[in-house]
Amino acid sequence: MHRRPVALLAALLVGMLMLAPGAASAEETPSPSEPTPTSAAAQPPDSEYYVAVTLIDSSKKTATSAGEPVPGVTLSVETSSGTEVGSATTDAEGRAFIPIEGGGKYKVVLDKGSLPDGVELSGGAATEKDINVFLEGATNVQFQIGVVEGTTVGFVDRFAQALVKGLKLGLIIALAGLGLSLIFGTTGLTNFAHGELVTFGAIAAFVLNHALGLPVIVAGLLAVVVSGAFGYAQDKLLWGPLRHRGTGLIAMMIVSIGFALLLRSIFQYGFGGSRRSYTEYVAQAPHVWGPVRIADKEIATILICIVVITVVCVAMARTRLGKAMRAVSDNPALSASSGMRVDGVITQVWVLGTALTGLAGVLYGIDQQVSFVMGFNLLLLIFAAVTLGGLGTIWGALVGSLIIGLFVEVAPTITIFGYQPVPDSIKNVGALVVLILILLVRPQGILGRAQRIG
Repeated sequence: MHRRPVALLAALLVGMLMLAPGAASAEETPSPSEPTPTSAAAQPPDSEYYVAVTLIDSSKKTATSAGEPVPGVTLSVETSSGTEVGSATTDAEGRAFIPIEGGGKYKVVLDKGSLPDGVELSGGAATEKDINVFLEGATNVQFQIGVVEGTTVGFVDRFAQALVKGLKLGLIIALAGLGLSLIFGTTGLTNFAHGELVTFGAIAAFVLNHALGLPVIVAGLLAVVVSGAFGYAQDKLLWGPLRHRGTGLIAMMIVSIGFALLLRSIFQYGFGGSRRSYTEYVAQAPHVWGPVRIADKEIATILICIVVITVVCVAMARTRLGKAMRAVSDNPALSASSGMRVDGVITQVWVLGTALTGLAGVLYGIDQQVSFVMGFNLLLLIFAAVTLGGLGTIWGALVGSLIIGLFVEVAPTITIFGYQPVPDSIKNVGALVVLILILLVRPQGILGRAQRIG
């Protein structure tokens, strides 16, 4: 009962401590551009505007320093018209300060011939830097010295790595997509709160891991159980009563949108707006197999998804519960007239679907970190995957999820007709394009049946 006030107080204290050192460093601790003067040359000029240059030879970097300073190098500042406004020579600490007249466009020029013997600019580094001065004080300029040029990752390596990431993402989407497809197949409900069920599983595991100190594996298993219980409560307290009153599917869909907003607000209030990690499996050294780099947690995620999806698919095909779910999905009225407890089957579907979705949230949280909007950000991909494969079909959800996962991760690595690939920041937009195309060309999806739509 007292954990939340203590957590809020601790967060407030941490925030104050983070702000306090920043303020102190701004006033008391010298910055790289305004160091504690050790000589007259190191003293910043008594001028409202000036250029500060620091030259460090990064090739001589040690465990305690970023490199050795480069003294005796001549630098000058010119206006945009080429008129020199000042010059200076770096001191023993590699620093030079050049007063300028005011704000505007300038060019900082390094005299390459004044570099000490054995010191050279990094390959391709320019001896001139164009700068725009807007504010009073120091305008910092750096020239690369001794910086080793990073190796460019080839297309094959990037493509192979994208395939692995796409497979992992596709399988996580498939787990959540199976839950959505089961619920839609038996109830006809397009549940816009399904993304929040992903978040629920991840946050439940996070609370069990951090608050109770349980290992991530145990916390994850318990989170799946808690997610299933949450699905049971949803059907008994919300969806069941609406269904018994004869509420239409459109109205229930709108209710799901409001329910999603409610859950997301609760998650934001209780969990906070920052991204957080579990206490284990945060960072792992990857195994390198040819062009593929993959960590143990990624291997475990892929294997868990494959095993769970296989078990669910076999259970749906072979067990009595699976056959009952398929019967209710095909014809609820005929199933009820045959003596089947349709409401009981639907409740079990909610439990199974929410548990699968909660497991997807746990695995996604291990892979990406936990946040209150993680499920909402994944919802578009889940809908696109289920629609692509075929709403209400398990195999369709699996196929569609793998296609979407691979498409989202592989698209940023491919250049078509000389155009730049899709940036990582908007790569999920491709899923929306796929969703629109499928709805236009084949609304029932790859493995869906046309009579399911409408």
